[in-house]
Amino acid sequence: MKREDLLRYLTETEVWDMIVIGGGATGLGTAVEAAGRGYRTLLLEQGDFAQGTSSRSTKLIHGGVRYLQQGNLSLVLEALRERGLLIRNAPHLVHNLSFVVPLYDWWEGPFYGIGLKLYDVLAGTLGLGPSRLLSREETLDHIPTVEPRGLRGGVIYHDGQFDDARLAISLALTLADLGGVALNHFPVTGIISHDGLVAGVEARDRETGRAFRIMGRAVINAAGPFVDGVRRLADPAARDLIAPSQGVHLVLDGSFLPGDSAIMVPHTDDGRVLFAVPWHGRTVVGTTDTPIPAAGLEPRPLPEEIDFLLSHAARYLTRHPERRDVLSTFAGIRPLVRSDGGGTTASLSRDHTLLVEGSGLVTIAGGKWTTYRKMGEDTVTAAAQVAGLDHRPSVTETLRIHGWQEGTADGPLQVYGCDAAALEQLLAENSAWREPLHPALPYRAGEVVWGVRHEWARTVEDVLARRTRALLLDARAAVAAAPRVAELMARELGRDSAWQAAQVAAFTTLAGGYLPE
Repeated sequence: MKREDLLRYLTETEVWDMIVIGGGATGLGTAVEAAGRGYRTLLLEQGDFAQGTSSRSTKLIHGGVRYLQQGNLSLVLEALRERGLLIRNAPHLVHNLSFVVPLYDWWEGPFYGIGLKLYDVLAGTLGLGPSRLLSREETLDHIPTVEPRGLRGGVIYHDGQFDDARLAISLALTLADLGGVALNHFPVTGIISHDGLVAGVEARDRETGRAFRIMGRAVINAAGPFVDGVRRLADPAARDLIAPSQGVHLVLDGSFLPGDSAIMVPHTDDGRVLFAVPWHGRTVVGTTDTPIPAAGLEPRPLPEEIDFLLSHAARYLTRHPERRDVLSTFAGIRPLVRSDGGGTTASLSRDHTLLVEGSGLVTIAGGKWTTYRKMGEDTVTAAAQVAGLDHRPSVTETLRIHGWQEGTADGPLQVYGCDAAALEQLLAENSAWREPLHPALPYRAGEVVWGVRHEWARTVEDVLARRTRALLLDARAAVAAAPRVAELMARELGRDSAWQAAQVAAFTTLAGGYLPE
């Protein structure tokens, strides 16, 4: 459905059952949950779908080995169950990945081996494979570039890997399949109240500047790091709920970690878990946990965060990465719920918090990609009660996400799932569309056209950051591809040369923040 059709549907609907503010993992999961139950559902996103934190994760769907260390078994159980459901519901986007914990001290084998066996037990029938101890030789077979000096062996276990932004786009398409409406570049500017109770939202279409008053029986605040700003639209005196924390990742060439296994380091200098993960032919290293005073749309990695990741990667890899090896670096903001007891953000819970304000505004905060579906289920149940809507059971445990395809062949079009066949047909229409956007990127020109026609891409950044992952895979190559992307988009959207120039300039400035200083 084209954006024009969505806007027409928006104006023709007098009252929505549920209006969801925020198009990240939580908002999309909530909207799909609501539409799946048959509620008239509208989702509004100020930028692009998953533009913030939800496109900047470690690319893992996991139970949380770190939470197991903390003894948070309930969160681990919930996450492991959701991991299993998601692999069933989106096999084109989520797959099994083996992780190796390299062991350098005699006590690590029994300690981590027993812990990961508990991880297996908690996963139950939704487990992805048993963990086991590896000999030194087996460890080097799995991770040829792991530091061999002092290596005693390893422990291998299994978790899920995914493409976060592509899952977000697939969820927006799933919402449309269910009859809901998702609009990106459509910020909420105010809350409409009647007799002190929330009754709708004021919003603006960024492309046209047109303002809208939209009525809804339930309004759900799922704005991630920005939930406090939305809460203050309804209550200017609302106290902060979120303690934002920044997590940074580096992207290196795939030669730093050849093979199909990832490295997991259980303890860094600041007590975090560190991952080095193969992803789309690259190596992703992360992450940090740095408290920040306020959330922004484009957080920037701090020099000390980059140094931290480079130094820790050098401890465990035979090839020591330097700044010149970094193809891209990206930062996301975790919307951690504040703790009255204080402490660092690394100690705050990744579990979610559901809050019903006195105004009737329903706020969902915290959580992570792995548990997005359960967060949506809990939120819609609460919102339906607040709005006095008929109770309807959840269907998302078995709901196949748009593009679902079993046994999807590995390749550059895998993330499109069953849509890949139609995309191939599109590529066949024009030989120029089969040309690569850049020699260093796995994307073709026709994918830009597809993103505009079928996935609501509206800017060059939408295409290069989230419809494709070019910005994360190689920021310099993405900048080089930007003029071609702008040209293709301009033809589809009816834009002029001035629009193209402005888009390329804006993207070039943005991409500069993805390269280390």
